[in-house]
Amino acid sequence: MSAGLDKETLDMTLEALREFTQRELPEEKLLELDAKEEFPLEIVRDMCGGSLGIQLLFIPEEFDGMGGGAFDVYRICEEMARIDLGVATGVLATFLGSDPIIFGGTDDQKKKWLTRIAQEGLLMSYCATEPQAGSDLAALQTTATPVEKDGQVVGYKINGNKQWISNGGFADVSSVLALAPGGPSWFLVEKDAPGFSHGKPEDKHGIRASNTAAVSFEDVYVDAERLIGGKEGLGLIQAQDVFGYTRLMVAAFGLGAGWAALDRAIPYSTERIQAGAPLSEKQGYTHKLIVPHVVRLEASRAFIEESGERIDNGEGNLNTEGAIAKYLATEAGNMAADASIQALGGYGYTREYMVEKIKRDVRITTIYEGTSEIMEMTICRDRWQMHLKTHGQHYHEQARQMEALHGSHPLVGANISAICLHALAELLERARVHRLTRNQHILFRLGELIAYAEVAASLAKRAANAAEGRLNEKSDTRFDPDALAALSRIFAREAAVKVGEDGIRWICGTDGITTAEIGDFETKMGLSAIHAAQAGLIADMNYVADVLYDRIDGKS
Repeated sequence: MSAGLDKETLDMTLEALREFTQRELPEEKLLELDAKEEFPLEIVRDMCGGSLGIQLLFIPEEFDGMGGGAFDVYRICEEMARIDLGVATGVLATFLGSDPIIFGGTDDQKKKWLTRIAQEGLLMSYCATEPQAGSDLAALQTTATPVEKDGQVVGYKINGNKQWISNGGFADVSSVLALAPGGPSWFLVEKDAPGFSHGKPEDKHGIRASNTAAVSFEDVYVDAERLIGGKEGLGLIQAQDVFGYTRLMVAAFGLGAGWAALDRAIPYSTERIQAGAPLSEKQGYTHKLIVPHVVRLEASRAFIEESGERIDNGEGNLNTEGAIAKYLATEAGNMAADASIQALGGYGYTREYMVEKIKRDVRITTIYEGTSEIMEMTICRDRWQMHLKTHGQHYHEQARQMEALHGSHPLVGANISAICLHALAELLERARVHRLTRNQHILFRLGELIAYAEVAASLAKRAANAAEGRLNEKSDTRFDPDALAALSRIFAREAAVKVGEDGIRWICGTDGITTAEIGDFETKMGLSAIHAAQAGLIADMNYVADVLYDRIDGKS
């Protein structure tokens, strides 16, 4: 991706998106679409066409697009999710459907198709998932059989079925993953191709304003020029090339939906009087239902922004970082929406107040573009290799970087993050010595702990950058440096307890340690230091609550 838009252009795009949706998608309309499970085709076409042109964001300038970068797409995706995740998913499908072209297409294919998307506002779908294979792209059953003429391959006949396809019933063009003789390959199929059909829309738990349908291919013929990249067997590589980028987009969906819910719960609590005082003044409310979820969302934001910057700076597609961002942000968004229902009580359980709908919608973000469990596996598998290659020093080195950061910024929680990272390194080494990752569940749990530890470090860096005035000029600025520092300290404490206590739990649970060894291992893990670092937690939560409720100035 390119380095992206300048701040002024991004701000104008965000404002145009807000104005468009306020006009075309008021809450009453969103509730109606949800109740009827209706895909607002014309509105989505307007969003991806002349009225708004949101599709231009991800198309390079040489193909009549705006050339937005990963950071820009995160900001737009968060904003779309704050409005409606169903509509956002309809737009996301075009983003996803074009990715194989952007990252793997020939020059001629890019010029033809990306220019058409920019100029015509084509809607696209991304046809990878199959009924039996699920997220296992290597287990393809859809086939692409070459058609030859005079000894040359002139086209392919595609046969098979795809499941859970966003925009499946309305896409003008679909990117289809099929097994050719040379291996998995992407093909472009237009909606009027003979033999191409789609099923009725799925009756879904959430994102009911999106269209999700099964699609089928029965001897669907495509010319050889529709083989993306012009060579068979590149499909899985092309899919892997975009995961870091696309999962960052879904992470932004979790972030936006989570905040959409909390931004309804917070003002509600200032008006709801209980026992003579508003709920917003009661710790039992704010410190359970509001503050922890704000902390996790803003921790996720730190990692999303850091990863987006790195992608835009040419560091690759950062698949593992994309997995960490998606895992934590979507889980955080799901928990925030659930807490917001609780926060509104009986009102939260009714459709009228929107948080019930947001909760149903955000749930899918932990499933599509790779489930949370696949994210855990991806995270641990990659970072496990880093642990082995560095002879156990990978996270110790990150901890030392946090210790250095603490020296220059003693208030951002970097010291607690360092304790967490040292503990993680010791945990991974114990798992290596006793070969504990033979247990798949341990592999997944380590993935979770790695995500928390790395995100804690990212939030500490973000808080330090904010204190120095060095945040990306396009960053979200909801919180000022002091508030970010408090958020960072809270999250670092949570991450440290999670790594320390959950880590020891799973080491003991796999019989990876004797009773006599537990005390020494707890010392190695720094468990006493982790517990001591919890000092000041309630004071920091009080401070964040005061910021959220404008009792002190902590917002930028």
